[in-house]
This record gives sequence, C-alpha cells and structure tokens, in this order.
Amino acid sequence: MNIKIGFIGGGNMAEAFISGFVNGQLILPNKIHVSDINRERLNYLKNTYGVNIHETNISVISNSDVIFLSVKPQVMKSVLKEIKDAITPAQIIISMAAGYPIKKVEEILGDDKKIVRIMPNILVKIRKGIIALTHNFRLLDEELNTVKEILSDCGEVVEVEEKLFDAVTAISGSGPAFIFLTIEALADGGVKSGLPRETAIKLVTETIIGSAEMVKTGEHPEVLKDKVTSPAGTTIAGLSALEERGTRYAFIKAIEEAFKRSKEISELIEKL
Repeated sequence: MNIKIGFIGGGNMAEAFISGFVNGQLILPNKIHVSDINRERLNYLKNTYGVNIHETNISVISNSDVIFLSVKPQVMKSVLKEIKDAITPAQIIISMAAGYPIKKVEEILGDDKKIVRIMPNILVKIRKGIIALTHNFRLLDEELNTVKEILSDCGEVVEVEEKLFDAVTAISGSGPAFIFLTIEALADGGVKSGLPRETAIKLVTETIIGSAEMVKTGEHPEVLKDKVTSPAGTTIAGLSALEERGTRYAFIKAIEEAFKRSKEISELIEKL
C-alpha cells in the first residue's frame, strides 16, 4: 500500500501496530514514521523494525498521510495543541487514547479535520487483534475503507458507537489480561496434577484457541459447553467446582469493574 503512516508516541500499542504492519508486509518500514520523547525507545524501534524516527511530532505530521495518536490521555491535550497548526484537512488522524472522545480532539484541531477513534488490544502485535472503530463522518467512503484496510492488517475491525467505547475497553482492551490469567491458572492446575509446565501451557493454550474457533462457527457457548458435559463425568465435576467458587460472577465483575474504571477515566478527561 502506497501510504505513509505516522505514530506520535512509540509505546507498546504503537509498537504492536508497527509490528503488525511490518510483518504483514502491507506497509513497508520506510513508509512508517515515529516520534517519541524517549530517544532510546526510538532507536529500538528503528533497529527492530527499520522504521523512520523523528525527534519532533511536527516532523512526523509533515511526512504522513495517516497519523496515529498513540500517547497517554493525560498528555493528549498538550500534543494536540502542539500539532494543530501542522494538521491539514487532507490528513487522517487516528486516536488510540483511552477515554478521549472525538469532540475533545475536534475542540483543538478543529471540526473540519478527519478524525477516527479506535480501541485496539495488544493482540494486534501478532495480527490477531480486535479493533473497535468510530469516526466523525468527515472521511470520504474511500478514505474510511483505506483506514479499515490498514487496521484489518492487524486484526478484525468492528464499527461501534462511541458511547459504547468504555464497554469495548473493558472486554477487548482489558480482556487479554483476563485470558492470560486464565491460561496461567489452568496450567497451574495441570502442573499440580503432574504435568510438566511447558506441556500444561501448550495444552491449555491450544484448548482455548480451538474453543474460540468453535464459538466463531456460530453455536452458542452454552450449547457447546453442554456438548462437552457428560452425566457424572469429569467436566461437570470441574464446572461444579467453578460455580461453587463464583468463577462466572468473578468474570462478570471483572468486566464491570474495568468498565467502571474506563468511565471514570472518560469523565476525568471530559473535565480537562
């Protein structure tokens, strides 16, 4: 794809996208431009992925068609003020800042700018991410399709109303950590039962991957669960133990608390 991509901020999520783009070969490294306040971080990204690095955000703007704002919400306002005179209506801005609404970006950059807001997760690094997307309807259909094509190189793109982004953050943004914890716990159970840790982790990982693929075929998780559960068998014994210890409630509560915290962050940003 003959398009120049910029990243203002070279942190973990920026690297996840850079890795996805470079490994997917959709965007060549010489078409990617990155700025960051940490020179050591910039050198790492250049040496690892072969991207162009810049010491100023304005330099990234002048070399990019699509610019990812991959900075923390608390510094977003100062970054937007810095770059506002350099952004043109022809460029596309993609904000990844959690809790930072499009209208706050427009307040500084202007409502004539093409702004996309996304909520990705760390899985974009291996091109298996899920990316929620919304926008301010300034993009032409062709431009929106280009953005979706770029993002799709790193995972599946789902258009979601902006008012639902806190829920998206709780499930797909925080979700990988909950799954990693689950993998670790199930593997610990395997080790306790006598399996070598490496074998236990492999068994758990492949079981989760396969289970997710079965859900994607369209059958409800409850139906699939029942197909595995035989009368007086091992699965129902394990499920009974999980229910007895409130595992289902714990997962629901985890999403609820992550959602609550995301809303708190959003409300704090609204007051900035």
